[in-house]
Amino acid sequence: QVQLVESGGGLVQPGGSLRLSCAASASLFNGNSMAWYRQAPGKERDLVARITRSGYTDYADAVKGRFTISRDRANNVVNLQMDSLKPEDTAVYYCYSAYMGVWGQGTQVTVSA
Repeated sequence: QVQLVESGGGLVQPGGSLRLSCAASASLFNGNSMAWYRQAPGKERDLVARITRSGYTDYADAVKGRFTISRDRANNVVNLQMDSLKPEDTAVYYCYSAYMGVWGQGTQVTVSA
């Protein structure tokens, strides 16, 4: 079965941390690059971070130095460690596999005092 399942979202105070995980079927995990996107209310879905099969990473300017994307090859999981969170990071976060263009269902992240 081809699927992506996100977890780890929630409510956190400004300055706090969250770790998002995306469990992928093997074909999606190994087929191509994986990425995290986010969509805030009334806005477009934007790329947050991307990691290629070889481990190359790139990030949106807004999250550079605060977020880290990584691949757990043993478990077919892509993680997004989010530190120093800001209210403007509030959004639904989606996992994406470039192989077959598959999206996860999304997980809500809310940064608020």
